[in-house]
Amino acid sequence: MAAPGLLDHLADFVRALRSAGVPVGVSEGIDAAAVLGAVDVLDRRQLRAGLATVVVKRPVYRPTYDALFDLWWPARMGDGANRPDVDATPVDPEALRDELMRLLLDGDEEALRRFAREAVATLGGGDAVPGRQSFFSYRVLRALSPDTLVSGLLDALLAGAARGGLAEQVARQTIKERIGALRTAIEEEVRRRVAEERGRDSVARTTVRPMVDQVDFLRAQQQDLAALRRTVAPLARRLAARLAAKRRRGRSGRLDFRRTVRSSLGTGGVPIVTHHRPHWPHKPELVVLCDVSGSVAGFSHFTLMLTAALREQFSRVRAFAFVDTCDEVTRFFAPGADLVDATQRLSREADLVWFDGHSDYGHAFEVFVERWPDAVGPKTSLLVLGDARTNYRSPGSATLKGLVTRSRHAYWLNPEPRRQWGSGDSAADVYAELIEMVECRNADQLGAFVSRLLPV
Repeated sequence: MAAPGLLDHLADFVRALRSAGVPVGVSEGIDAAAVLGAVDVLDRRQLRAGLATVVVKRPVYRPTYDALFDLWWPARMGDGANRPDVDATPVDPEALRDELMRLLLDGDEEALRRFAREAVATLGGGDAVPGRQSFFSYRVLRALSPDTLVSGLLDALLAGAARGGLAEQVARQTIKERIGALRTAIEEEVRRRVAEERGRDSVARTTVRPMVDQVDFLRAQQQDLAALRRTVAPLARRLAARLAAKRRRGRSGRLDFRRTVRSSLGTGGVPIVTHHRPHWPHKPELVVLCDVSGSVAGFSHFTLMLTAALREQFSRVRAFAFVDTCDEVTRFFAPGADLVDATQRLSREADLVWFDGHSDYGHAFEVFVERWPDAVGPKTSLLVLGDARTNYRSPGSATLKGLVTRSRHAYWLNPEPRRQWGSGDSAADVYAELIEMVECRNADQLGAFVSRLLPV
């Protein structure tokens, strides 16, 4: 049975996980308390794995869990920033690099973590405000420069073996993993020291990155895009499957007149039971209208990722991009096309600017209908992606209403918070009267939208 103080500490940890977006219910909290009585709480590896087993339900939650675990269950306490004598001790960077070289060759994880703690104490200190010492991982890594040791490490690990073969590949992978472990240990130690000074809650709010499915599309950074691509692809498959299911359920096959008349002979010629031809299922057709203006630059990356993923799932996808005019960009997203190359070609070759390069939804809709009048029909699902900010220009409501009326399904995904719809130059409230508009700020909300289309 865990001590009361330990249970209180666990409760704080669970609350931090919930605040960071990791869904931890009451049952998981009870299971986590049981874990404290089943593992050696002084063994961090056991404790980390045991708690993760009961509170981490999806791989996407694991980085957030690990970052918070290091704050709430640190390796050491009390030897952090409040030791100016350690920080002031003169050090020889070259001697530290020689020691690091030896540790990377040995591969002793515990010794590498001890080295990281000492390196942060001696090299990681920055400018301090009165009564407070700041620590930075980049200072340690810049002083140690572990990447510059790769050549020497390769020579030592290969021990004269020929370069270019399997042995070199294994050696390079080993070095990469050990340097990665060093970086992780340094970052953990910096977070621990800062947490001792400023408090765990403060550090958790400012340093723990949001999970990939909760990263706002409008604020996504380069390092988020690869993870978003892995998240968007399965959602596109589900979206295609659900729209196809809606089509199958919402429409019967054509009337089989001959079978209906034949069966009516048994009821005196009255066709009490009608027969229909089989309704052959097929992949739905989709038209995507994407706003790629500068105001939604982050969202544009997502829309193009979603377009490329949908291109693999629908029998016929036509993609159109617009700023203040519209152009078809389907040709850039052929199955198997590289997304980066497609995006670069789109920016170079697509005709998206008509007047001044600022969003003009009304003109873009009019150009779309004028140049591609048959793109949207009764078999088409229409998907509009954009923030609905028109720069106070005509919203083109009548044109959009005609498109929605002609389509089979029509949805608008808006990356802005619902509370901002209709504010300033936003015409979202006007468009929402014509088309189902959905707040879609992150992959989590996109998943909720896909699930809502058709309950499982």
